[in-house]
Amino acid sequence: MNSSNDSFEIAGKTYKSRLLVGSGKYKNLEETRLATEASGAEIVTVAIRRSNIGQNPDEPNLLDAIPPEKYTILPNTAGCFTADDAVRTCQLARELLDGHSLVKLEVLGDQKTLYPDVTATLEAAETLIKDGFQVMVYTTDDPLIAKRLEEMGCVAVMPLAAPIGSGLGIRNPHNIRLIVENASVPILVDAGVGTASDAAIAMELGCDGVLMNTAIAAAKDPVLMASAMRKGIEAGREAFLAGRMPKRAYASASSPLDGLST
Repeated sequence: MNSSNDSFEIAGKTYKSRLLVGSGKYKNLEETRLATEASGAEIVTVAIRRSNIGQNPDEPNLLDAIPPEKYTILPNTAGCFTADDAVRTCQLARELLDGHSLVKLEVLGDQKTLYPDVTATLEAAETLIKDGFQVMVYTTDDPLIAKRLEEMGCVAVMPLAAPIGSGLGIRNPHNIRLIVENASVPILVDAGVGTASDAAIAMELGCDGVLMNTAIAAAKDPVLMASAMRKGIEAGREAFLAGRMPKRAYASASSPLDGLST
């Protein structure tokens, strides 16, 4: 398969870039704009509870840096710790974005770990889907929960690699691979990526994409890191499509030995 023609779909729309980025934690809107451009991302997630996308007309508008004409804006429910809060946040986003229905759902369990509250996530997902939302959902790396969210009607499932903002990389690649193998909707690693090699590993496991924010925004040079992440995603995807060699317990000569005189 030619990787230059490689694409995937979320909620019926086709995307070429498999890197999704956040819009928070940057020094200013100009850095947000430059890093987003360097990433090559087509989908940018926005924390509705923490960002101004027009609800405060006297403050700088995030959409000036990431215009909806250029990017798919993905409202998220970051900072929500109950299903009701998450649902209300999505409803607010729909009002602010003129009926926009694609959202990223996350319902957190506690302030320290920021792990998803799976029970509340299931509750909120069910309510939002019934209300006509297209839900991309942040969850644990539990293959059974991932499949249940898919069966409920979520348009993409986003298991964590490690806790949000930790930069620890993929802690449980086996579970991520199981989720990918059993899925019929896009699987995107979300949270915990720290550097480009982490992104590459996620893609080598067969994930459809990776969403990240802190790994780029908290780098010493966010714009350069955004570029590195873009290349890491592309390299990992190409390696997955190419099919790696099998692992062996012992050496295998790089040059054939057959026919050599002794």
